[in-house]
This record gives sequence, C-alpha cells and structure tokens, in this order.
Amino acid sequence: MDLLSLKNILKLISLIILFLSFFFLLPIVAGLIYHENIYSFLYFDLALFVLSLLLYLPMRRYEMTMRIRDAILAVNLIWILLGVVGAIPLLLYTDITFADGFFESISGFTTTGATIYSDIEALPRHILLLRSLMHWLGGIGIIVLGVGLFSLINPTGSMALFKAEATGNRLEKMTPKIRDTAVKIWGVYAVLTLLDMLLLRMEGMSFFDALNHAFSTISTGGFSTKNNSMAYWGGNPLILWTTTIFMFLSGINFLAHLKLFNGDDSGYKMEEVKWYAGIFLLFSFFLTLDHYLTSSDSLGHAATHASFTIASVMTTTGFASLDYAQWGSGAVALIFLAMLVGGNAGSTAGGFKVSRLVVLGKNIGLQVRKLLHPRAITSLYLDGNRITYDILGVISGFAFLFVLTNIAVSGYLFARGYDVMTSISAAVAMVGNIGPGFSHVGPVENYHFFSSVDKVILSAAMILGRLEFYTVVILFSRAFWKRF
Repeated sequence: MDLLSLKNILKLISLIILFLSFFFLLPIVAGLIYHENIYSFLYFDLALFVLSLLLYLPMRRYEMTMRIRDAILAVNLIWILLGVVGAIPLLLYTDITFADGFFESISGFTTTGATIYSDIEALPRHILLLRSLMHWLGGIGIIVLGVGLFSLINPTGSMALFKAEATGNRLEKMTPKIRDTAVKIWGVYAVLTLLDMLLLRMEGMSFFDALNHAFSTISTGGFSTKNNSMAYWGGNPLILWTTTIFMFLSGINFLAHLKLFNGDDSGYKMEEVKWYAGIFLLFSFFLTLDHYLTSSDSLGHAATHASFTIASVMTTTGFASLDYAQWGSGAVALIFLAMLVGGNAGSTAGGFKVSRLVVLGKNIGLQVRKLLHPRAITSLYLDGNRITYDILGVISGFAFLFVLTNIAVSGYLFARGYDVMTSISAAVAMVGNIGPGFSHVGPVENYHFFSSVDKVILSAAMILGRLEFYTVVILFSRAFWKRF
C-alpha cells in the first residue's frame, strides 16, 4: 500500500468515526434524561472523539483523492471498525462477551436486527437508543452520508466511495453534485422518520418507544424496545398498520421519494416499484387467506398481521407482531419466499432486491424466446433501458454469490449440529440482513445460543450481505493487492 492510499483511508476513517462520536451523544443525552449512569459511555465517546481528531488534524490540509481501490479497502475496514466501536458501549453496560457485542453491533449497523439479548426490556434506555441509532445510521448507509460530507473534500473521491458501498446499484445524479443528492436523500430519510415517530406517538406509543421504532422502521432494521417486539402493541391495529406502511415505503428506492418531494411521481412508476408493490400485495393476500382459513381469527386480524409480517420480512426489517412460525407450513413457506425477495435497489432494505429478480426473470423469458426463434434479434429492457451483457453478468454473478454464501453458512451451521430449518433460515436471515428466521432463530427467539466463533462467522455473513459481496470478494483477488 502506497502512502497516498494510506492517507486517503486514514483521513476517511477519522472523519467517519469523528462523525459517529457526535451521534453517540444522543443516547448519552437519553441516559441523562432517564437518570442513568452514562459516565462510562461519555468517557468512551470522549476518547473516541479525541482519537479520531488526533488522527484527522495532521491530515486536515491533505486533499483526499479517493481512488476506487482505496474506497473498497476503506469500506471494508470501516464496517469492521463500526462493529468494534459499537460493541464497546454494550460491553460496558451489559454482561456479554466481545463476540456478542460485535455481533449485536454489526447486526445494528447492517440493519439486520438479530439480537443476542434475551431480556431487552432490562437494558438501560441509553443502550436501547444506541441499538436503534445504529440501525438509523446504517440504514441508508453511513457511507452514503459520507458521499455528501466528503464531496466537500473531493467530488471524485465521494463517487468512488459510493460505488464501493453499493456495487451494482446506480445512483441517479438528480442534482449537479452528488453531494447535494446525498444530502437531499438524507433529508427525505429524516422526514419519513419524523412522520413515523409522530404517528406512533399519537397512536399510543411513548415518545421513547416511538423514536426507537421510527429509527428501526425507516432503516428497515428491526431492533425493538420490547421483548416480544411489535407484538407488545398487537392489540393496536393503528400502530401495526402505520408500521406496515412505513416499512413498505422504506423498501422503495429513496430516489423515488426524493422525486416526489420535487413534485415528480415518475419514480413510483418504475418497473421495479410496480413489481415490488405487486409481490407485496400478492404475498399479503395469500398469507391472509391461509391464516383466515386455518384459524379462528377474524379476517381483519388475519389481514393486519399477514400484511405486517410480509412487509417485515420482505423489506428485511424483522419486526414481529406475533409468532408467525406457529401459523402452519403453508404460511411458513410463503414467509420464507418473501424473505428471499428483498426491497428495491436504493432503499434501506436488504435481501436479493426486486430489480435483480425482474432482470433474471426477463432473461429466462428471453432465453426461451431464443430457443423458439433462434434467428430473432432480442434484447432485455428495464424501464425502457437496455440491459447490457455486462449488467446481466454482474447480476448473475451476484445471484451465484448470494446462493453460494447461503449454502456455505447453512452448511457450516448444520455441520455444527443445528437442525436444517435453523441452519438454512439463519443463513438467509444473516446474508439477507433480515434478522429472525425459523426454528431456534424464530421471531420469538434470539441468537445468544450460538458460540463465539459462530457469531463471528454470522457477523461476516451480515457484512457480506450489506456490501453485496463484490466489495468483499474483490479483496481475495491477487490483482487487487498488486495495485497497492
């Protein structure tokens, strides 16, 4: 690694951690309000601020020229560092191991929402808010926020950084500078969070619970302040439907929301959004029908919880309004399929992403037409744009890596002695950043029983899923390291 790359990476990391130390003041303030002992957290945050400042100051006049290879390495280092930094406050205030803390922190920042805590309600309130804040910062991507911040230093570097964070996704340049687009997206993100929080507060949640669940909902994270998640408010349909709607909205490309704020609704007319809405409605309908016909619950109750559950797993939020694992094999099959779909590209949702499914589905149709009409000249189109072989190759490679990673993680867990359903659903839940799965990792369970080694491997799976494979896999290329 040359000196230029080292300076780029160190300056970027110092700025990210400096920024994080300011946001960590929010749970510290919450601790003061609720008269909790926050001094250890305060000293840690102060040390974090001083260390990042000492790292930054010698390079403050250095003009960062972030190259794509620098950005790729920086992104990987940042996500590991986030896991460590987020784990330390958890270690200070709860009786857990470092592997537990790292797992919980990675789960927070990657918006997976899987937890190692059995009694969440026993946690200090400032720790509960910290967990939700991790979601909120990681939801739209702490790196995308960096795009807005660091383009002040170097616009080229900020674009390189975005490409490293979201390989295969396209950031439409709606404004002359990508920084302006990033800032506006965060503005939309904040507005949706505020609206969700206000509605939840009016519908019966306390201010603290409303803030935490708004953070978790808009980020499609899933951490709750209650042991039984949203089932705590299961008797309040307004809260469940509000959360369902905001989970659904958060699974849509945020550029579509940004366009609407500018008076343009064309973003919602994109093929991916139409497919996303159609799949959600279809799965919700069949799950409602299945539960209504196989239980004594009313149609309204079935529709409320079915729609909530599909929105939760499809957007990879991971909230639970009840133990859906008890709904029968038909319901479990529908929910498992919804877990594999994911949200839109450019949303806070994880998973496979609807756009990739649409392209792969169209490609199957194209290949069938070629078999029937070998001489026909055919092409793939999405929203009127031709899908090139390069794009199709990237998507096909992603699909292979997605399946391969799930096989590897589930195979590892099965070899460790866990049952098939636990192994497969835990793998899908980690790689897809979903959170809950089935069996021992079901919606009313947690991940505490896994060993420290298991948790490190599952943490790596979460990071792989969050960075969508290529950004991590490229590190194993000899050609990549030859360039340093």
